[in-house]
Amino acid sequence: MQPIEATAQEAQEAIVDEMGFFDDWSDRYRYLIDLGRNLPEFPDDWCTEENRIKGCQSQVWLRCLDNEGTLEFRATSDAAIVSGLIGLLLRVYSGRTPREIVDTQPEFVAKTGLDSYLSPTRSNGLASMLETIYATAQQKL
Repeated sequence: MQPIEATAQEAQEAIVDEMGFFDDWSDRYRYLIDLGRNLPEFPDDWCTEENRIKGCQSQVWLRCLDNEGTLEFRATSDAAIVSGLIGLLLRVYSGRTPREIVDTQPEFVAKTGLDSYLSPTRSNGLASMLETIYATAQQKL
C-alpha cells in the first residue's frame, strides 16, 4: 500500500489541516471513528500475542511487512477511537523507509490537540504504538 502523501511530514501537515476543519472535539472523534472503519485488512490469524501492543487498555495488534526497503504497517483494535488513531499512524509511518520513520517525530499529535483531548489511557496506548513503530524501524536500519 502506497502512502497518500509523498513524505511523512506531508502526511502530518494534511492531518493537521483536515482536523482543523472541525469546530469541536465531538466532530474530530467522529472523524477518527470513520478513519478506523477504513483500516487495511488485518487477518484474524495476525491477532497473536507476538503482534499485540502492550500498554494499551484496548486490544491492539500491529504487524510490519518489509516491502523492499519500505515498511508497511498493518494494525487493528477492538476500540473505535483507537482504530482511528491507528489510521493516523499508518498514514504518517506506513510505506516509509526505516530512516524516514525514525527521523519523523509525531508533531501532528500536539498540532491537532490530540495530546490534550485524549484520555490518559488512550495517550498511553498511542505512545506504545509509536514506540513499537520506532523500535521496528530502528531494527531495520
